[in-house]
Amino acid sequence: MTLNVAGLDLSILGPACVAGLIVLSTHVPLGTQVLSRGIIFIDLAIAQIAGLGVILAQFLGVDEASWGVQVAAAIAALAGAGLLAWTDRRWPEYQEPLIGTLFALAATGGLLLLANNPQGGEHLKDLLVGQILWVSYGQLVPAAVLSAALLAFMGWRRGELQGLLFYALFALAITTSVQLVGVYLVFASLIIPALATAGMQGKGRLVAAYAVGALGYAIGLVLSAVLDLPSGALIVWMLAACGVLAQLVPAVRDAHRARRVAAHAGD
Repeated sequence: MTLNVAGLDLSILGPACVAGLIVLSTHVPLGTQVLSRGIIFIDLAIAQIAGLGVILAQFLGVDEASWGVQVAAAIAALAGAGLLAWTDRRWPEYQEPLIGTLFALAATGGLLLLANNPQGGEHLKDLLVGQILWVSYGQLVPAAVLSAALLAFMGWRRGELQGLLFYALFALAITTSVQLVGVYLVFASLIIPALATAGMQGKGRLVAAYAVGALGYAIGLVLSAVLDLPSGALIVWMLAACGVLAQLVPAVRDAHRARRVAAHAGD
């Protein structure tokens, strides 16, 4: 395999790195909540619903570079969040299978809308794995502003997010990130750093989770440029690799061990 050193272009990798940090800024704290609630696939479902909103807007002739697509994605994601908040109150014991069903409906709905589109396969690929290498700093400004607002709100609430409030905030965060990095990377950004640091508590956990996420994005972007491989897919793998390597860090390893001991004591 030929190494493409010329691919290490800061004008391309710079905005992509910033995009990754923006996504991680909200997804790391939200991921810890998703993990603690046991609704692991909510991010896939909401991301797929937001993507369905994008596909529907384009199907109806809305310019993909316009704010109309952003609005459509946000409305779709908030509608999905509202539905899941309702089902969480009505049938909490069935929430996880309902989330899975909603994901399947959104995914197949997108396929149906793209069935007669000659570029449908390319649109679907972009939605799933994203185009992080092609984002510009201009595209990142609205995402950065929204992420800062969401972080400020979470800080004001001190992480206490319940019911419709949690689902709505989650939907807004996903709406921004899915169009930057794609559905698969949204899921990986939420779950892998949170899972890698699951035994830890407080600010130490957040710092460790952010470190796992940032390293995964940085290594994945550099390798994708040098090896000329799809960036989104490779970042997912690097996030997983960094999550595994994090278990070698004494603070992370000891926290996991303490959690296992506590769990066995409870049994």
